[in-house]
Amino acid sequence: MNEKTVTDSRVIVSQVMQPADANPAGNVHGGTIMKLIDNAAGVVAFRHSRCNSVTASVDQIDFHYPAFIGDLLLVKACLNLVGKTSMEIGARVESENLLTGETRHIASAYLTFVSLDDNLKPVRVPGLIFETEKEKRRNQDAQARRKIRLAEKYGK
Repeated sequence: MNEKTVTDSRVIVSQVMQPADANPAGNVHGGTIMKLIDNAAGVVAFRHSRCNSVTASVDQIDFHYPAFIGDLLLVKACLNLVGKTSMEIGARVESENLLTGETRHIASAYLTFVSLDDNLKPVRVPGLIFETEKEKRRNQDAQARRKIRLAEKYGK
């Protein structure tokens, strides 16, 4: 199984927010943003593993600013860590006001996906090659989060 670079599976997903995505005051629902994050992260996982991949957990999601009807949301997602069958994907959400061009970092999230075979059993995924210092730093941060996740899960 050949290793792949972070760039090989990185994605940017964009969508203009419509009235159905928001409350009556025009604020985009957090759930709408979370679904976009999950979809983008899922594409990253599929591109890396080239097989069915499902959300195993969402470690953290932070909302920094609201998004509004008419904003263009960009979800930038990439791998931070690859285990045997699982992958941590980081997602950054930015909003762009299409009239003014103003952009804001509105949300961030970390998700873990597991790749599955045809029998819905976890399957080994390719390793990950880090090409930049930023990617290496993100991997170190992801390893620390993984350690905390496992300690919480197994009480160690």
